[in-house]
Amino acid sequence: MKKSLSLIPFVALIALISTCVSVFGTDALDGATQVSLLIASAVCVAVGYVMRRVEWDALEREMTASVASCMPSIIILLLIGAIGGTWMVSGIVPTMIYYGVQVLRPEWFLVSSSLFCALISVMVGSSWTTVATVGVALMGIGRAHGIADGWVAGSIITGAYFGDKLSPLSDTTVLASSVSGTPLFTHIRYMMRTTIPTFGVSLAIFTVAGLTMDVAGSGEMTFLDQLRHTFTISPWLLVVPVLTGVMIARRWPAMVVLFVAAMMAATVAVVCQPRLLSTVADGWYEAIMKVIYGPTSLRTGNDALDALVRTSGMAGMMPTVWLIICAQVFGGVVTATGVLRDVMQMVLRAVRGRTSLVATTAATGIFCNVALADQFLSIILTCSIFKEAYRERGYESRLLSRTCEDGATVTSVLVPWNTCGLVQSTVLGVATLAYLPYCFFNYLSPVTSVVVAALARKTGAGRHS
Repeated sequence: MKKSLSLIPFVALIALISTCVSVFGTDALDGATQVSLLIASAVCVAVGYVMRRVEWDALEREMTASVASCMPSIIILLLIGAIGGTWMVSGIVPTMIYYGVQVLRPEWFLVSSSLFCALISVMVGSSWTTVATVGVALMGIGRAHGIADGWVAGSIITGAYFGDKLSPLSDTTVLASSVSGTPLFTHIRYMMRTTIPTFGVSLAIFTVAGLTMDVAGSGEMTFLDQLRHTFTISPWLLVVPVLTGVMIARRWPAMVVLFVAAMMAATVAVVCQPRLLSTVADGWYEAIMKVIYGPTSLRTGNDALDALVRTSGMAGMMPTVWLIICAQVFGGVVTATGVLRDVMQMVLRAVRGRTSLVATTAATGIFCNVALADQFLSIILTCSIFKEAYRERGYESRLLSRTCEDGATVTSVLVPWNTCGLVQSTVLGVATLAYLPYCFFNYLSPVTSVVVAALARKTGAGRHS
């Protein structure tokens, strides 16, 4: 059977999801996309059975292993839901917004938020943690200034993924360097040649946009008054984010940090926001439980502010969890049936020179993000597929690790059904396709990687590209 049949599951997936988006629009992730992933998985099983007679037990084992591999991410996602509820109702995020609106001027907000998220992400080594904490507060500040959600989310994600990419504490950075066989700090220094110029271009765009768009923020004082009227605002509430930062700096496990941070915020809510909790439920215990696990709607007298302080808790993450599981099922079957390997072999046959190799590597990382819906699987598979090809052609492993990060790591957040795209859109409350046009760093990174490789001399490409 021709290996071209291996393309069928991916063509089916793209067709199904495209149809879902055209029919359901922004509601496609409420269930239609999940069903599409399962149908595409069934198509892949059929193709695999025809091509290789793969036993069902083998497929089931691979699907189970694939879903199991994302369980830490699912638990972290649920804890982020708890953080979203407790940090809002406790007044922590409102306090950050209250002071941030007064400090960050509208015309410089986009570039400042991107730089701030980059700094935090470098220190903590996690784009997810950065977006779930300071990112949520910055979304509120941006809305108070009257800046479009897409622009604000794009600046936050740009900074968060820049910092995540260059941080020695980042799991994706460590993973790319280890799988490719590149020393960690060699990998980080080499990435700077493509990462810093791309980030610089992104900051320039945000600067120009901030100075030219109409962001007078005329409703700021009313917004702040209503915020203070609804919540008890105090600098002391910022102790929780500071302690969270200390835990992260001491490299506590992410699950532990998020759980402790949520519990600290819940305690603060009981002490500092008793009046607010009484509007959620009759008793403080019942109110706190509802804030952690379920949706909470607070009345402020301002529709925009009501939407900002509305939380969904752990329950709000369940559609995302459902989508992640379905995506992992698809990733498991394309791996078990050998469909993904066949597609990659076809791709490698088209590679000729250095620029072609780098472009193909970056494109493969993007393709894996779309097909496998998981950033870590994309990094592992991209490095594994091309490792021997780089060695045979005399290129250093650091060229592979850098290209893999430029392609797989930063583009994961641009795919609506990828774990990263799902998490960030859920946490920020902005659809993936709404912020995608403004994530300049994320979609320019693979382009920069190819351009730098093309400009480099062919001799010593691994050292100078």
